[in-house]
Amino acid sequence: IRALLLCSCLGLLRPGGGQPFLRLRPSPSDNLPVKDIVEHPDPEYDPKEQDLDERTLRKKLGSHFDPSFMAVAVPGPANASGAEAAAGRGRAVLPAELRRLELGPPRGPRLKVGKKARRKVLQWLWAYTYCPVLYTWKDLGVRFWPRYIKEGNCFAEKSCSLPEGMFCKPVKSVTKTFLRWHCQGWSSQKYCTWIPVQYPLISECKCSC
Repeated sequence: IRALLLCSCLGLLRPGGGQPFLRLRPSPSDNLPVKDIVEHPDPEYDPKEQDLDERTLRKKLGSHFDPSFMAVAVPGPANASGAEAAAGRGRAVLPAELRRLELGPPRGPRLKVGKKARRKVLQWLWAYTYCPVLYTWKDLGVRFWPRYIKEGNCFAEKSCSLPEGMFCKPVKSVTKTFLRWHCQGWSSQKYCTWIPVQYPLISECKCSC
């Protein structure tokens, strides 16, 4: 996966003194979900109450606001637990390539089984190879708006192959646009504003090496 993330990085203008400022740069991300961003602890770099007006920020974000993946207030549970996801494997719809699967050795004769038995075998196989995306709400902190994002993870508590050895891994991602509180300058001379940043999210997982 080659998702482009505008990562927030902390840097110093000069060693040994002064205040740090946030520097944004594009960075390729092959490891999703995105790791937690280390923020500078100084609250001086947090947005003030007047900077958090929801109507103004919604207007600034515009059509990028996606309530399915972002929330302003603390949201409820986003998805099933790992155990529930594992149980749901057998209830998922069989993909077309699995429905076309011929049972038997690769170079040998087809294995003759009844329709009911064949369906059960394929469902059993799918229960091992199905890789759901598990979503949980993540708090990005006050320097992002909206501050809550519904982040996807691949179910990887056990191997998804027979014999074991393969695991569920991300194969596709989507990008959502958020607002990031960005400061430049020093002390009373600094300038802060909201800027749009892109955040990649896992959208599909697959059983792979």
